Amino acid sequence: MTSFWDITTYLAFLATACAAVALALWLITSHRAQGPAIKACAGALFFAALAAFCVIGMGYGSFLSDVSMIASNLAWLWLLYRLFAHDDRDKSLGPIRPVVAALGFVELMQVALIVARIQYGGMPDADLLITRFAITFRLLFCIGALVLVHNLYAGASAQSRQSLRWPAAALGVLWLYDLNLYTIAYLVDGLPGLLANLRVAALAIAVGLLALGTLRNESELRFRPSRNFAFQSFSLLLIGAYLVVMVVIAQGLAYVGTDYGRLLQTGFVLLASVVALTVLPSAKLRGWLRVTLSKNLFQHRYDYRAEWLRFTSTIGRAGPQAPPLPERAVQAVADITDSPAGLLLTPREEGGLALAARWQWPGIAVPAEAVDALGVTFLEDSQFIVDLDVLRSGQNDDVPDVATPAWLLESEESWAIVPLVHYDRLMGVVVLARPLVARRLDWEDFDVLRVVGRQLASYLAESASQDALGDAQRFDEFNRRMAFVMHDIKNLASQLSLLARNAEKHADKAEFRADMILTLRNSTDKLQGLLARLGRYGAQGGKERERVKLHHLVDRVVEQYRGKHKVVALQRESCEVQADAEGLEQALVHLVQNAIEASAPDQAVFLDMRIEPGHAVLEISDSGEGMSPEFIRTCLFKPFHSSKAGGFGIGAFEARELIRAMGGRLDVESREGLGTRFIIRLPFDQTAELIRSMHEKEKANEVA
Repeated sequence: MTSFWDITTYLAFLATACAAVALALWLITSHRAQGPAIKACAGALFFAALAAFCVIGMGYGSFLSDVSMIASNLAWLWLLYRLFAHDDRDKSLGPIRPVVAALGFVELMQVALIVARIQYGGMPDADLLITRFAITFRLLFCIGALVLVHNLYAGASAQSRQSLRWPAAALGVLWLYDLNLYTIAYLVDGLPGLLANLRVAALAIAVGLLALGTLRNESELRFRPSRNFAFQSFSLLLIGAYLVVMVVIAQGLAYVGTDYGRLLQTGFVLLASVVALTVLPSAKLRGWLRVTLSKNLFQHRYDYRAEWLRFTSTIGRAGPQAPPLPERAVQAVADITDSPAGLLLTPREEGGLALAARWQWPGIAVPAEAVDALGVTFLEDSQFIVDLDVLRSGQNDDVPDVATPAWLLESEESWAIVPLVHYDRLMGVVVLARPLVARRLDWEDFDVLRVVGRQLASYLAESASQDALGDAQRFDEFNRRMAFVMHDIKNLASQLSLLARNAEKHADKAEFRADMILTLRNSTDKLQGLLARLGRYGAQGGKERERVKLHHLVDRVVEQYRGKHKVVALQRESCEVQADAEGLEQALVHLVQNAIEASAPDQAVFLDMRIEPGHAVLEISDSGEGMSPEFIRTCLFKPFHSSKAGGFGIGAFEARELIRAMGGRLDVESREGLGTRFIIRLPFDQTAELIRSMHEKEKANEVA
């Protein structure tokens, strides 16, 4: 029976070796066998046949058999690499080459083990140790090779799989059998003779599958694995390599000595486990793997279908729990580049850009004017996506300083600026924070971010148009209501005036007459003043300007709140501006009252006054709840948005319009939970006259 089995095994090896040689010769000489891996396939078949002949002549375990087996495995590995390298794609598949080189190195370690076996062949313990190391290296080789085969087939296009499935199946059958063979060999500390002889069946199947594949015309191989699949496969490969290395080192430590071997082995396993638990869950490690795979394993960095679906889902998110559109816009851009945070800066009515929304970036301090008007002009005209790291290194002189203010460059977390342009008009700018794995932006990043920026700009423009339409409708309703109110007040004022005149003529008692006249005239004056203010509401220019002493005005405002709420004047430098005293006082009262309502009863409101070149500056500061960028951008200076029940919400709006009418400017800086600061800038006399003349010239040009 044994003799029959030996003869059968001999004939099987001989037939398989001859078939492999015949197929290799046909691949080299036939014109039908075309493709980049033909020579590699022929070489692998020749070395496989050589290994089979060595086994036939000398059996397993001989020097020539072991060397020929190493050469055969390396030849199969080279075939696998050449299948990846169609049309020089190996140059763009960076991670493939290191993995192939690592597996080749692992297989070449068998040569060192052969030398060690020759030198220490007579020592039983040494033979056992060498055998275990040889089997462990073969297991590591088979695991890595099977992962590469899986990636080769699963990453190809649907039509390419028709021709690729045959060589992939051949390699899979061969190495899958070896994986099982050497797993059993590891458990029994030796190579089972029966299973080793049955390996000829796996080799025969591999030769047959290669023959089927090469009889077909090879279609172009395009390596297109899914991002998630590639990431998971590469992660599994790293984990598998880690486990194998752990086993090899731990097994080696066990042979250091009988006294300390077990202790060293246990300590190493505990240390390696701690390292694995610390490093493997790291978000930075996962980010590095994604960037490395996307950069080297794929023709394109981004999976455009997946990115577009995620972008649409983020922007189209609705419901009461969904963040506002500006915040979603920042998140949509940040998700594409794996940025952990971002800002949205939108145009101000005075010019420049201001903070409109934050996404997961509370720490960065943004001034009231984040980017000035010149920076807006550059970003709008050039549509330039700015890599801040390149600017910090001084490698790019094309971007002016006005487009990258100092507060942005000083923040080490800031990474990129993405302009949002709609029909050549800048709708905003997204500032991205540095991702966990920082990299330099390339042409593909610029293309993707430019397209995404245009799409986001259209969404923001549509939202702004809807807001403007809603404001126009509310203004129309407000004007109709105000017309009725003014008509009623005018009638009441006329009646009171007539009553006052009749009382002067017909009252009998002098005391009654005097009291009635005083009361009625006071009421009439108040109503006339209210009527004048309502008629002047929204008018350009207001009253004629006069010299106003700001320090006296601040004192009057502080005096109004004495005993009601603590209002503190910090500085009162003597200075005069050309302004409407009544309107300026009204604006200050509006802002102080808002600060008081936002503060706790025991929290003071501060009035600060100082002089800057060409301007006098008034600041109203509180330590209240503060306001979000979304509220400042969409509600604070827009009428009919009030946080108070029954309020019109026109206080801040009216204050800004009054200050603008005087040639001044009103800015606001606020942080939620910290407080708010309103900043009034009023020009001095000469500056005010210059600004007024410029406004008059602009109006004249518009009329012309």
